[in-house]
Amino acid sequence: MREILGDLGLFRDGRFALLFSARTLSMLGAAFAPVALAFGILDLPGATATTLSVVLTAQALPMVLFMLFAGVLADRFPRQRVMMAGESANALAYFALAAMLLSGWTPLWSLATAAACSGVAVAALYPALTGIIPEVVPPERLQAGNALLGLGANVARMAGAVLGGAAVVFLGGGWALAVSGVLFLTAGVLISLLRPTPLAAGQGERHSVLRDLREGWREFSSRQWIWVVVAQFSILVMAIQAGHGVLGPLLAKESLGGPAAWSAFLAGEAIGTIAGVVVSLRVRPRRPILVGALLCLPAALPYFLLGAGAPLWVTVAGAFVLGVCFDVFGVLWMTTMQREIPPESLSRVSSYDALGSLMFGPIGLMLAAPAAALLGVGNALLACGALVLVATCAALLSPGVRNLRAPARLEPVSA
Repeated sequence: MREILGDLGLFRDGRFALLFSARTLSMLGAAFAPVALAFGILDLPGATATTLSVVLTAQALPMVLFMLFAGVLADRFPRQRVMMAGESANALAYFALAAMLLSGWTPLWSLATAAACSGVAVAALYPALTGIIPEVVPPERLQAGNALLGLGANVARMAGAVLGGAAVVFLGGGWALAVSGVLFLTAGVLISLLRPTPLAAGQGERHSVLRDLREGWREFSSRQWIWVVVAQFSILVMAIQAGHGVLGPLLAKESLGGPAAWSAFLAGEAIGTIAGVVVSLRVRPRRPILVGALLCLPAALPYFLLGAGAPLWVTVAGAFVLGVCFDVFGVLWMTTMQREIPPESLSRVSSYDALGSLMFGPIGLMLAAPAAALLGVGNALLACGALVLVATCAALLSPGVRNLRAPARLEPVSA
C-alpha cells in the first residue's frame, strides 16, 4: 500500500497532473463521440447504415494513412505542439459535425470531410503522446506514470460510453457531438500549459520525410522484440475485431439475451482494465516483453467460452481476465519502448507499432460475417481464440521476446 501511495505521489507534479487531466478528457471525448456520431447520423432523414459506414470509413482511413507521417511530425517538432494541434483539430472537426446536424445541412461529402479531419487529428495524437510521457515523467516512475494515465483513460472510456448515450437521448446527436468538441478543446488547452523537458536532441532538424521514415523503420526493424510483437498483434487485433465487433454481438443476440448481455460482457472487460492498473503499478518483471506476451494467452479465453456456449457470468469473468491482461501488457509495452528507443526516434517507432498492429483489423471485420455463415457463429469464435493462441505462441519462439531484460530498478533521485 505504501508503494502505491508513493506512485500516486506523481499527481503532486503539476506537469503530470496536467498531462493526466488532458489525456483523460481527450479519452472521454473519444468515448463520447462514437455514440453521438452513430445516432446523430442515423437520425438524419434518409440516412441508412451505408451512410454511417461511409462517414466512419472516411474517419478511419486517414487515421491509418497518416499514422507514419504523424510519427515524423512528433519526432521533428515539439510533441506538446503536435498534441495541441491534434486536440484542436479534433475539436474543430466535431464542432463542424455538430453544426451540420443542428442546422440540418448534412450533405454526405461534408460529413465525410469533417470525419476525415478527425481521423488525421487522432493519428497525430498517439505517436506524440508516447514520446511526451518521458518528457514529463522521471525515468524511475515511467511504469507508474503509464499505469496512471491508463487508469484515467479506462475510466473515461467507461464513463464516455454511458454519458454519450445519455447525452444523445436528452440532448440529441448534434449537441452531444458539440460536447465532444468541448472536451477535445479543453484537453488542448491543458496541453498548452505543459512545460515538458524535451529529451530528443534532434527535434527541429530538417530532413526529408522519406529519410525520417527510413530512420524510424531502421530503429523499428532492428529490434526483434518490437516487430515480432507487432506482427503478433496484427493477428490478435484481427481476431479481436472479428470477435468483439461482429461475432460476439451476433452470439449475444442469438443465445445470450441480446444487447444487455453483450453490455455485461463489455462491462466486465472494462472493469478488468481498471483492475489491471493496480497490477501494473506493482509488477516489475525482469523480462517485461516475455511477461507481456504470456499475458496475451488469456485473451483467447473469452472467445473459447463464448464459442463453447458457457453461461453468461462465466464469459463475463473471461472478459474481466482479458481486460486485466491487456491493461498490464499495455503498460509494460509502452514503458519498455520508452526506455529502449532513443527519444529522437520514439514517436516514429510508435507510429510503426500502431500501423502494424492495426492494419489487419478491417480484414477481421470483413471476414467475420462470411466465417459465421460458413462455420457458424460459435465455431467462428473458437477460431478467433485459436488465432490468438497461435500468434502468441509464435511470438514466444522469438529470442528477442524471451530475453529482453529491464534495467535494474531505478531509485528516485532525492531532492
